[in-house]
Amino acid sequence: MNSDAKRDYNELLECMQKQGGSYDIPLIEKAFTYCVDHHKGQKRLTNEEYYIHPYNVAKIIVTLGMDSQSIAAALLHDVVEDTNVTVDEISRLFGDDVALLVDGVTKIGRLSITSKEQQQAESLRKMLIAMGKDVRVIIIKLADRLHNMRTLAAMPEQKQRDKALETLEVYAPIAHRLGIRPVKEELEDLAIKYLDMVAYNEIEDLLKHRKHQREQILDDIKTRIETRLQAELPNVKMSFQGRVKSIHGIYRKMYVQSRDFDEIYDVYAIRIITDTVADCYNILGIMHDMFQPIPNRFKDYISTPKPNMYQSLHTTVTSREGIPFEIQIRTFDMHHTAEFGIAAHWKYKEGVTGTDKYMEDRLAWIRQVLETSDVSGDASEIVRTIKVDLSQEDVFAVTPQGDVINLPVGSTVVDFAFAIHSAVGIKMVGAKANGKIVPINHEIQTGEIIEILTTNQAGHGPSRDWMNIAVTNSAKAKIRSWFKREKRTENIEQGRNDLERELRRNNISFNDKEFEEYIEDFARRMRFADADEFYAAIGYGGVHISKILPRIREDYTKKASAAKAMDIKPLAQKRQTSSEGVVVEGIDNCLVKLSKCCAPLPGDDIIGFITRGHGVSIHKCDCSNVPRDIINAAEPDRWVNAHWDRVVSESFTSTLQISAIDREGLVGDVMNAAYNMRLAVHQINARQIKGGNSVININISAESVEHLRSIIARLEKISGVFSVERVVQ
Repeated sequence: MNSDAKRDYNELLECMQKQGGSYDIPLIEKAFTYCVDHHKGQKRLTNEEYYIHPYNVAKIIVTLGMDSQSIAAALLHDVVEDTNVTVDEISRLFGDDVALLVDGVTKIGRLSITSKEQQQAESLRKMLIAMGKDVRVIIIKLADRLHNMRTLAAMPEQKQRDKALETLEVYAPIAHRLGIRPVKEELEDLAIKYLDMVAYNEIEDLLKHRKHQREQILDDIKTRIETRLQAELPNVKMSFQGRVKSIHGIYRKMYVQSRDFDEIYDVYAIRIITDTVADCYNILGIMHDMFQPIPNRFKDYISTPKPNMYQSLHTTVTSREGIPFEIQIRTFDMHHTAEFGIAAHWKYKEGVTGTDKYMEDRLAWIRQVLETSDVSGDASEIVRTIKVDLSQEDVFAVTPQGDVINLPVGSTVVDFAFAIHSAVGIKMVGAKANGKIVPINHEIQTGEIIEILTTNQAGHGPSRDWMNIAVTNSAKAKIRSWFKREKRTENIEQGRNDLERELRRNNISFNDKEFEEYIEDFARRMRFADADEFYAAIGYGGVHISKILPRIREDYTKKASAAKAMDIKPLAQKRQTSSEGVVVEGIDNCLVKLSKCCAPLPGDDIIGFITRGHGVSIHKCDCSNVPRDIINAAEPDRWVNAHWDRVVSESFTSTLQISAIDREGLVGDVMNAAYNMRLAVHQINARQIKGGNSVININISAESVEHLRSIIARLEKISGVFSVERVVQ
């Protein structure tokens, strides 16, 4: 071990000494030496010795109060992935528990024929399965991601954005659900720094410029509070802290909810920590006597804890200077849990073995996430479930029996019913909110008493429309599971009809025999037993046509090209490029115009129609005005081949119509997505329509049709969006 490594090891020991408790020093020293030796010669993009990364991850693990095995696994977490070391060797040298942790954090090897997104999803799935066995896996992974984000500046710009987006959408929500607040907030702040540098700097400047003024006022308020509480509760142990809201928390309110900085009441908060729950409520009464409470700004997370175990009383009041601020009141135990979450209750810390009911209850969401992907058979469902179901904001609704159900903001009564139990959701015929009948798409608000109306009628089940109404992936998975189990014949028919309709819409046509043979072959390639199983999967929603259509289109194009090469003799062609950038085969010096019925864009497959006195009108090949069988159509000679000129610039403007379930922050999410894709947005407008839905029209610039398709695919992933279509002007 060289002198730098020795210095770093001594710093790690000092960090452990500050934490207190007992550690297996020989195990940690052995892991540190092994890490340094096996990463020797490797460099990070920061040009540091590679061992610096696992060393810093181990330091984060120590500050979270984790045990010796976790520290050793943090030091070794990259040796299997980046060196020739195997998991078996780690098991032999450091024990099975350390090997399990290292293997859980290690990404899966490269899979054949999978996209980058699928690779990420499979690695995440592997990690969650390991996490179900030992939660320390995810705590190490979060520490790993945190140090990577701290050193993200060394990466290329696009990598920075990709990592930051993945952190914000996947790892920060997991840290939030585990209740590890410092890690969650730092991950979010660092992600925003790379995703929206301008906004990050603006918020940082606002905090910096007002810091001195606010600190003086808050110090004065804190002194008054301490004096009053010590006078009225002289025998109660209390601690006082100040808290500044995270940059990401301010960002969400300023840029997603469109609030001014001065309209955010909880930027600054005073935290009062005491011994008992009774003391918390006594202190709350004194605070409301001292200051004027702001209506509808009181939250009792003690009687109704958050899903991540967080407990505290929150109230927003106004000082005599007219400055609103938040007061948080909690016990010392609650404060420890709020800071360290599940790490604060780590069973191995006290040497507890066997089943831990507390931990099992707190990690039940992992099983739900994995079950959701198991039902669909698509690992990428895991990412979607984390983005939606582990939302950082929750609503709390109550059953008539008094049970509290936590759901992501925007959830409907469909989500509520399936959150109670699958059987309740399947039998649901209606719902009441606070005693009044509400529609199925009613969006749940915190504090509502929701009663689900059910029927015992045989054969009753959910409607297919509920897939567009449900917000949580767990509810959608249960609906899909029911259709898969109960409606096979209907699913086959529905799937076949949906596929045939989509193929017609894309101008893909087979004769009956060709179609049956092709679908049988395609189903086998998709690993289905036969065509009926493939159709059924489409029918119940297990397979999305939008995902398989590009492969079908590619197969069809290859087949059509091969047939054309065999049957059609090449003709001498003359080229004429119009002002629209279109080449019409066999015709010189003619007027060319793009038809308004389908508004073709550069990159679309096109065909020309010779008009009488108005030149050649250009249509998309899948336009409803283009006959499917041109040879047998009326006046087939007037249809001519056309294509886009190679030199034409493919940049164009296009209007997209986004249909979605109406909710707060929808337009902000659309604009965030547009910003993340670096789109030029020329115009955007939104309106409410019937049924609790809304329509957003957004006019953007795209570089090509393929670029436009990727934009549409990205917008379709926004929560609540059920369709994105190009608007023909």
